[in-house]
Amino acid sequence: MAKSKKTTHKINLNDPKYYFNRELSWLEFNRKVLHEACDPRTPLLERLKFLSIFNSNLDEFFMVRVAALKQQVVAKVSMLTFDGRTPQQQINEISFALRPLVTKQHQHFEEVLRPQLANHGIHILKYIDLTEKQRHYLDKYFHDQIFPVLTPLAVDPSHPFPYISNLSLNLAVLVKNPETEEELFARVKVPNVLPRFLPLPPELGIHHDGKPAHWTGIPLEQAIAHNLEYLFPGMNIQEYHPFRLTRDTDLALEEDEADDLLLAIEQELRKRRVGGDPVRLEIQAQTPESIKSRLLQDLELSESDVYEVDGLLGLRDLMYFMALPMPELKDPPRQSVVPSRLQRIREPNLNPNGRQQIEEGRDFFAVIRERDLLVHHPYESFSASVVRFITHAAHDPEVLAIKMSLYRTSGDSPIINALIAAAENGKQVSVLVELKARFDEENNIFWAKRLESVGVHVVYGLVGLKTHCKIIMVVRREQDCIRRYVHIGTGNYNQKTARIYTDLGLFSCREELGSDVTDVFNFLTGYSRQKSYRQLLVAPVNMRDRFDALIRREIENTQNGMNGRIVAKMNSLVDPQMIATLYEASRAGVQIDLIIRGICCLRPGLKDISENIRVISIVGRFLEHSRIYYFYNNSQEEIYIGSADWMPRNLDRRVEVITPVQDLDIAKDLQEILGIMLADNRQAWELQPDGSYIQRRPCDDFSEASSQKALISMALGVTRHRE
Repeated sequence: MAKSKKTTHKINLNDPKYYFNRELSWLEFNRKVLHEACDPRTPLLERLKFLSIFNSNLDEFFMVRVAALKQQVVAKVSMLTFDGRTPQQQINEISFALRPLVTKQHQHFEEVLRPQLANHGIHILKYIDLTEKQRHYLDKYFHDQIFPVLTPLAVDPSHPFPYISNLSLNLAVLVKNPETEEELFARVKVPNVLPRFLPLPPELGIHHDGKPAHWTGIPLEQAIAHNLEYLFPGMNIQEYHPFRLTRDTDLALEEDEADDLLLAIEQELRKRRVGGDPVRLEIQAQTPESIKSRLLQDLELSESDVYEVDGLLGLRDLMYFMALPMPELKDPPRQSVVPSRLQRIREPNLNPNGRQQIEEGRDFFAVIRERDLLVHHPYESFSASVVRFITHAAHDPEVLAIKMSLYRTSGDSPIINALIAAAENGKQVSVLVELKARFDEENNIFWAKRLESVGVHVVYGLVGLKTHCKIIMVVRREQDCIRRYVHIGTGNYNQKTARIYTDLGLFSCREELGSDVTDVFNFLTGYSRQKSYRQLLVAPVNMRDRFDALIRREIENTQNGMNGRIVAKMNSLVDPQMIATLYEASRAGVQIDLIIRGICCLRPGLKDISENIRVISIVGRFLEHSRIYYFYNNSQEEIYIGSADWMPRNLDRRVEVITPVQDLDIAKDLQEILGIMLADNRQAWELQPDGSYIQRRPCDDFSEASSQKALISMALGVTRHRE
């Protein structure tokens, strides 16, 4: 640990020069994702996955963040961000920072990944490289499977420029009328209902040493492009050029004026399917100026909105190849372990009219009554812990009520099925479904209606606030009392994302936690305006003030000659008030380590400002999503987990829950997790004072240490040891 350095002279900690821009910081996060796609240490198909994620991230960034900035420019918003930039300055700097990354990813795919894929028997061919037999097969496939789906659209005085849907891949086609010699413009949409990549049968694939390749095929748009004469019979095809459009897709919801929140969001979703204003046009670098100008004019875009690439458009579709059965080109298979304390739990009797017949082992609730239980996903099984908790509650005859918040859940959610079973078994079931969860609104509306149809009491969230907390409460009748069992988590109740997101969950039946969670649910479902909580930090009620007090306690202890120490792990650090308080702590001599996966607007390592603050970001196989907050407190350590990052939206505009961890063994486990992450020299990046990141590398005397690999091994080792 570096020696604390204290500074006392006055400095304006609100000066914009002490803050990074939010949007540019996000681009630095996505740069690290691109690095994983380019890192030869990453298995080949995993590199394609990261390239796909890089592109999916950019799509959402333009649909939401850049779109919002463009709206501000149109509205002539002049207010500066806390880092001192106007909306137009941000757009300009985003473009300047992003264009080299876009060029790099396409160059890497075409010049490095594509040849390496071919070396391993995965051949993404160009139509012009096909043999006669291969062309014959694909031409027949075109006529049988593709041609009936296509709709060529002419563009002329009687046919206005067609609507181009969001994220659609299209062909701009130039044809000539042989009778009049007139050149005509048309658009053909590449249908997204068909696979983006068309495989050839094994016998027509490329062979090596007498064996067929693992996959041989071409992109869908090339099969369409080389059969355009069938779409425009009698015309001479002059040229074609792919293009891809991104639109504004954020919901414009006036909640205060909505009599029915569900209906209002459904109406906005219909608008989203159509899409808002265009914000980005992607074209190939070889596209003639005349075609580009035509598209810009008809789409009402400017030259600065164009991103020219060499190669395929829409590389997010490369995720297709992760389905290939080639484990040698992927990360080693991993099995989530069942926490040792849950391994001998008896399964519930699924007959609602019967009593539990199996007496071996203990029930889930007895395990929690013994002491609190921490689960760490995906290293430990989500199904064997969270899903089982709700399933047991649904079928336990002693359970009276289940209350739950749902922000995002999977399409085939076993949790939803358990809640339905609970309602059918006569339990009192209340679920808050957050309809405003971005890009999951439609899915959440579907599940909300399904739950309501079986008698579940569904609440659609609060006006003006998103409900982002991850909480469950089960009320159970026991011999001596009515007891409340709670789960407080850092991640969504989504079985699919729980396999790839790192998250934590705490099970407890502590009376004060149960009382606090009850108050939170009363706040969400009724007219309660609870202002104080016994233990929980709840946004937007007391969380900001409590975190501020925890940091200031470290400042005071340091000023009184004691050690001060903070370790905080979160997704993003944006809130300027929290950052300014961390600067105060650093200036007082508090040692601060931050593990921030994504956006970080704090500048570490500035003289007299943040010399005692270090920031790392970990980007690896799993998406780091857990939030952990540690405070030394003069050796009376306190540690917290929950759903909130240090962002204005989390602290002021969302319902969030952070819980203290009171079990000493669990607290030590969390400290060990933080220690493993701080020691990472494989996937960890150190944030520099200028906003760039430097990837950590092992020193000569140390071996490579990946925190995610270490946590996989630790989960397996701890489970086996405890067995």
